[in-house]
Amino acid sequence: MDAIRQIGSLTLESDKKKSSIHCLTIVGQVEGHMILPPQNKTTKYEHVMPQLAAIEESDEIDGLLILLNTVGGDVEAGLAIAELIAGMKKPTVSLVLGGGHSIGVPLAVSAQKSFIAPTASMTVHPVRLSGTVIGVPQTMTYFEKIQDRIVDFVVENSHVSAEDFRKLMMKTGELTTDVGSVVYGKDAVDIGLIDGLGSLSDALECLHAMIDEEKGRETDAAYHHSGGSDLHQ
Repeated sequence: MDAIRQIGSLTLESDKKKSSIHCLTIVGQVEGHMILPPQNKTTKYEHVMPQLAAIEESDEIDGLLILLNTVGGDVEAGLAIAELIAGMKKPTVSLVLGGGHSIGVPLAVSAQKSFIAPTASMTVHPVRLSGTVIGVPQTMTYFEKIQDRIVDFVVENSHVSAEDFRKLMMKTGELTTDVGSVVYGKDAVDIGLIDGLGSLSDALECLHAMIDEEKGRETDAAYHHSGGSDLHQ
C-alpha cells in the first residue's frame, strides 16, 4: 500500500491467470521541470520513467496497465513518458477514466492497446506556452514544430489520420474560450483515436490475452532454440 501512497502504482498478482500485472496511474497534472504547488495532484516524470525501465526489465512482471485521469501538463515530460511506454516490448494496455486531456492524449495512445470508458473525455487543442512569449515569427515556427511532434506521435500510435487529428486540434466554436475539441468515449473510438470502448474488466481481459500470446511466443522460441522435441535430442 505504501507504493500506492507514494507513487500511485501497484503490482497485481493473479493466481487464476498465473500472471503478474503492474498498474500505473497517471493522474492530475503531468509535472515538468518546475515543481507545481502542493495543492495540485501531479504525476512526476522522475518517478514514472525509472518505474517503466524497471517494469520492462523485471522477470516478475508480465504486463503493464496504465490508468489515466489527467488534465494534461508539460508537453516534453508527457512525451518522454509516452515514448518510453511506446518503446516497451512487454504487453501494455491503457484505460482512460474521467479524462485524458491535452498531453494525456499521447499518453493514452502510447500503449499497445487503448481503452476509454463510455463517460470519459479527451480534449485535443493546440500547444500553449506559459511565461514570456517573444512576438517574432520564430515563436510560431517553434509552436508548429512542437505540435508536429505531438501529431506525429499520436498518428503513429493510433488509427486516427493526421488530417482528422489536426481538424480536432484547430476546431473553433466548441470550446467557449479556447480552440480545440472535446472527444467523448464512443467518438474517440469511432475516429480511431482509441482502440476500444470499455472499462477495467475489458482492459484486464485484453492485457491477459496479450500476456498469454507473448508467453506462447516465448515458449515456441525456446522450443525451436532447443532443437525441437526430446525426439531430436
